Amino acid sequence: MSLYVMSIVHDSVVDGEGLRTVIFFSGCPHRCLGCHNEQSWKLANGTLMTIDEVCQEVMRNPITDVTLSGGDPFVQAKEVAKLARRLKEAGKHIWAYTGYTLEELKQGTADKQELLRYIDVLVDGRFVFERKIPGLLFRGSDNQRIWKLKDGEPIGLISS
Repeated sequence: MSLYVMSIVHDSVVDGEGLRTVIFFSGCPHRCLGCHNEQSWKLANGTLMTIDEVCQEVMRNPITDVTLSGGDPFVQAKEVAKLARRLKEAGKHIWAYTGYTLEELKQGTADKQELLRYIDVLVDGRFVFERKIPGLLFRGSDNQRIWKLKDGEPIGLISS
């Protein structure tokens, strides 16, 4: 099983708490005005990688946790869920960024709900240029929320 990946960046300190390896997936239907990663909107702009290849690259850096970003990782939910399950089994703490709201994901496909089960922290909501606040911690606009999750269910709102 393969997924489309724009890039994998090691040692990020801005894409979640702590030191993280960030997987930027391609494909995003939201097309937010002011998006910092417009090239990721088209699925085909990414490089096709197997789940094994992505896991191997992530595990090259054993001290980092993982952030799923994009594009939007939920565009490839079926494949990303399989990857996230393997990363959780390897002991990784997982953050995910999505333009969907938690409510939309919980009403979404079974694949989207499955992916939610492996995420520890979800930053949800579309980036809204008019609500952009420079220096806002771990999100681009103040409408985006940071949820702590357990088995796909919210257990707390870290920031709203």
